[in-house]
Amino acid sequence: MRQAGRYMAEYRAVRDRLGFLELCHHPEAAAEVTVTAVERLGVDAAIIFADILLVLEPLGVGLEFSAGDGPVLHRPVHTPADVARLAAYDAGDALAFVYDAIRRTRQGLAGRVPLIGFSGAPFTLASYLIEGSGSRHYVRTKSFMYEHPAAWNDLLALLARLINAYLRGQIGAGAEAVQLFDSWVGCLSPDDYRTYVLPHSRAALEGLSAHVPIIHFGADTGGLLALMRDAGGDVIGVDWRVDLASAWSTIGHDHAIQGNLDPVALFAPPAEIRRQAAAILGRAGRRPGHIFNLGHGILPQTPVDHVRALVDAVHELSAQKS
Repeated sequence: MRQAGRYMAEYRAVRDRLGFLELCHHPEAAAEVTVTAVERLGVDAAIIFADILLVLEPLGVGLEFSAGDGPVLHRPVHTPADVARLAAYDAGDALAFVYDAIRRTRQGLAGRVPLIGFSGAPFTLASYLIEGSGSRHYVRTKSFMYEHPAAWNDLLALLARLINAYLRGQIGAGAEAVQLFDSWVGCLSPDDYRTYVLPHSRAALEGLSAHVPIIHFGADTGGLLALMRDAGGDVIGVDWRVDLASAWSTIGHDHAIQGNLDPVALFAPPAEIRRQAAAILGRAGRRPGHIFNLGHGILPQTPVDHVRALVDAVHELSAQKS
């Protein structure tokens, strides 16, 4: 969950010479910050340095990451005609820099830990396309979804095809698991998710589990967990707003679960971080298939020593329980 980032001095040193998108497009640098994060934190898996929106860039929507404002799309989708103008592209050519970064990272890791790839999910990508940036209430997105259901389905079907090809490319390059991030889908009701999203998320993940494990994550999705399970994924990621044991019961213990410490807990003293980690491990109840993780990405101001304290606590507490 965003292992490499502004909270690390090593990452900031790389960013002093490369902009964010430039870093994403620079396979050697992307591999460097990925491997450095693993070495610094002592985690059990690496997450390739990339961004969930990279799959949108070849659509010609003017993706930019502006300082302080996050991602902005200068040519958003506001009408059905805008959807019709979008064209599929060859994910193997347009996103080859990500696959190169994965190959370089696998070499740098030298088998020490597995490498996870990822993409944004159809709904979250569509929300960025329609809103033009992040949003609080997703009024434009939901209005488009309700007013133009045919164009909505065309848009998400296109995104699902691109995502599926993109994740297959990552797997082919050496990713040993992949994660689908539906960061904003928690704004939907279960009925809307079932009608407007589930078929497309399922299409985005189609056939991937035959090759590597699939993690399906959404934020603020306590009411959608069973539906997300039905959409696909071997592992369902949950955020800190739900009790892990209850969430796992909803998902079903035939699936694995990932989560779910509040990222803000990393600002607490190490003793409190350890207490909260122990509580989450206790809720997992020693069942196989729990991936301890944050409930969303590490925040930029997080003390690195506190992240390392969490990793060490999880390793120690897990060993005691085994």
